Amino acid sequence: MADHVISQPDAGPLALSDRPVGPVAAKVLVSEVARHPGPKTVLVIGAGAGDAVVDRLLAVLMPGDHAIVVADGPADELLAAAATLAGRVSVRKDLPTDVSELPGPVDVAVIARPVLHPTVVDRVRPLLATDGVLAVATDATGGDPLTGVVDDHAVRTDRVFRSVPPLRVHQLRFAPATPHLAARLDPAVVPSHVAVTKRMGIDSNGVAFGGLVAGVALLTKVVRPRSKAWLVPAALAVPVAAFFRDPRRIVPDDPRAVVSSADGKVLAVERLTDHRFGPDEWLRISVFLSVLDVHVNRSPVAGRVVSVLREEGGYANAMTAAAEHNVACYTVLETVHGRVVVAQRSGLIARRIVNRAKVGALLAKGERYGLIRFGSRTDIYLPATAAEPLVSPGERVVGGETVLAHWLAD
Repeated sequence: MADHVISQPDAGPLALSDRPVGPVAAKVLVSEVARHPGPKTVLVIGAGAGDAVVDRLLAVLMPGDHAIVVADGPADELLAAAATLAGRVSVRKDLPTDVSELPGPVDVAVIARPVLHPTVVDRVRPLLATDGVLAVATDATGGDPLTGVVDDHAVRTDRVFRSVPPLRVHQLRFAPATPHLAARLDPAVVPSHVAVTKRMGIDSNGVAFGGLVAGVALLTKVVRPRSKAWLVPAALAVPVAAFFRDPRRIVPDDPRAVVSSADGKVLAVERLTDHRFGPDEWLRISVFLSVLDVHVNRSPVAGRVVSVLREEGGYANAMTAAAEHNVACYTVLETVHGRVVVAQRSGLIARRIVNRAKVGALLAKGERYGLIRFGSRTDIYLPATAAEPLVSPGERVVGGETVLAHWLAD
């Protein structure tokens, strides 16, 4: 890949790939623009006419937003596209050197082409607002040129395999964002959700497992063409993939609502203390997921991830008291109502907890953040003095939709 030159007085070229990203990677890169309610200032760097990033940007800009596009090459066609948005997009040929050259600090910055060197990040960072986020992509087929920056500042990293070459897309924040911003965001677009229909998708784990089982069936057929043994793994491919189904959910608009983190049956609604998370009393709502339930986990509230804690343990039946000591992962969220903890617990046959949340990330209410394979339990810890439960043991709940509790005050 060659460096691409975007001029900046006295600063030299920006080290960007000469290859534009495809539509899937563009959707992930621009996801922070799409989920931010605005009004906001957006900066797009290294875009050319017809680039998927530009097309996606023009599709998601909202009234009151303003976007500045730093053109990669001739700007005439970009200017023509910008003209259709009645002054909400401006095009320039050089990267601003100071916030004073912009309408205001940048809420979301997007680098439209894969980054080759961390100096690109250094030059964009001073333009960001305190809550600002920078979306960048790097080639996933080799070492990451942004390793140090990612270690220190990435709040989300997605791998986009439906891209040539495959890409890593990093969301970088250089200062803690406020929980109030999280409460205004829509759930993020994540490539781990692979759409099958408008209402049904499958987690990328399901694609991998289903493909693996289908591959075993094909290999068995090749090795033993006269045998019907291949029918066994072939028959398993669909139910294995179906276990990882990820249906679309309609998250309640009510700001007081705390939604279920998973599909399943309510095991317990109780008040307790847990000094790992503070001295105060908690309201804990536990939900059991059978092997037939959807196992994608969603954030029950909007908030900023302040900690992700993993605990070793056993694999007792998730419906028993012994499950308290199972392998678990706790995601601690700072919200406008106080601290909230979501626990993913393993079960009797669950051997793998997937948690994609990173410290510093902003999770919208109902946003996907992980899953558990294959039977399990989730617990939600709410400040006992701030929330009122609305469900009882034995009730069925739907992740991202069923309201488990109400905050007592806005």
